[in-house]
Amino acid sequence: MGAQRTSFDKLQRDRAKKAKAAAKRERRRSDDAAVPTDGEELPEVELTEDGEEFSAAELLVRVEDIHRRFEAGTMSYDEFEERKIDLLSRLPID
Repeated sequence: MGAQRTSFDKLQRDRAKKAKAAAKRERRRSDDAAVPTDGEELPEVELTEDGEEFSAAELLVRVEDIHRRFEAGTMSYDEFEERKIDLLSRLPID
């Protein structure tokens, strides 16, 4: 008895998996390119005085910025945690 042939559906699934993995690798490469190298500086996001209100979207952008700066190594862990707690405490909760 001969070997059973692979079905067309299985071939399609395998091709889809490979395409998805390739797209994921490409996304990761582009995300790595967005992080500045050692010679580049990240723009500093100024935090305003307590009491000034930001929109929720602006606060989340600022949290994202401090995450990028921490991952790039331009901010210490303590400073990162302090700023993150400050920003998250300002988020409006409905």
